[in-house]
Amino acid sequence: MNTGDTGFMIICAALVFFMTPGLAFFYGGLVRRKNVVSTMMACVSIMGLSVVMWALFGYSLAFGGNHAGIIGDFRWFGLEGVGMETGPYADTIPHLVFCAFQMMFAMITPALITGALVGRMKFKALFIFIALWSIVVYYPLAHMVWGEGGFLAEIGSVDFAGGDVVHISSGVSALVLAIILGRRRGYERVTYRIHNIPFVVLGASILWFGWFGFNAGSALGANGLAAHAFMTSAISSASALLSWMLLDVINNKKTTLVGASTGLVLGLVAITPGAGFVPMWSSFIIGALVSPICYYGVILVKKKIKIDDALDAFGCHGIGGIWGGIATGIFGKSSINSVAKWDGLIFGDWRLFAAQIEGILVTIVIAVAGTLICVGIVRLFTPLRATLREEQIGLDISQHGESAYPSFNGMDQ
Repeated sequence: MNTGDTGFMIICAALVFFMTPGLAFFYGGLVRRKNVVSTMMACVSIMGLSVVMWALFGYSLAFGGNHAGIIGDFRWFGLEGVGMETGPYADTIPHLVFCAFQMMFAMITPALITGALVGRMKFKALFIFIALWSIVVYYPLAHMVWGEGGFLAEIGSVDFAGGDVVHISSGVSALVLAIILGRRRGYERVTYRIHNIPFVVLGASILWFGWFGFNAGSALGANGLAAHAFMTSAISSASALLSWMLLDVINNKKTTLVGASTGLVLGLVAITPGAGFVPMWSSFIIGALVSPICYYGVILVKKKIKIDDALDAFGCHGIGGIWGGIATGIFGKSSINSVAKWDGLIFGDWRLFAAQIEGILVTIVIAVAGTLICVGIVRLFTPLRATLREEQIGLDISQHGESAYPSFNGMDQ
């Protein structure tokens, strides 16, 4: 037991927790005035739901025991047997601290999905969906990548802080759900104005701040690997921010604050799977390339395929996470972190790259199949989509009876 590591990990867990309210501001700022409360409420409700589910059975299913490399069991139901002593996953911190740190990942991941659904999904349907999705998609994936005997870990696929488990799973699920829900009414005729840019910047800044706990904390101790992950995260995020600014100048002749905020988040998404595996110099490349990849990926999804991924949950987290996983297979180095069994493609070994591709494909299949299963179950209880009238007056009033700006009486843009 190491008190320095324990203190560091408790702080990192708190930092990762802070990301979910940060996401609420980020998403809340991007939507129209009449959907702010419902967008932020989605994140806030998940803050409650995820903790209760994780403590009751989620942690046990993700990390307790091993069944076919896919799922755990109920040995730690209600955190029975998870105590102040060290656990099987980290030998310098209490088992409870590891559990608390992982709990925050189970909180932010389903919250990411909500960005694709704003303005059109009933709150009741969303709440039931998130509960089911956590059980069907998140807990098995967390076990496969990070659990003892997990299938993806066994084949050599690596994911330092959640490229597969967090970003690809939530991004792909968001895309599937956006397709099922259909586009917002008037999708091609209405210009959706961002209602509060300061909210967007506040949210993105909180996300960046929290992400240092997300990635550095995944070293599970206050050590050199944590410092390495901290710096690769900072460099990738900064590089992506600057490359998005360049894209804005090339395409629109002006830099935009929303663009810069989006870029910094993308850089963090892309470095997440490889933060503790790739050399420092490669984080410049990973960050600089993720912005154009996602920029044109979003155009493809929205303009060409015409899928209404409202706040680009797939465009940012799905595409960005896939690039991050591939980049880890290209630049990963086992000398930085021995969890990686092989070096990356650029160092002349193809095995890590192949394992990364396999991990990404398995994640996509689980996310698609799991989302379809969850949607099928939700439909037994409630319609997914709000009615035309509910959408027109806004989900704030129709779903929650609240308005973010009650003194405002003008036409909502």
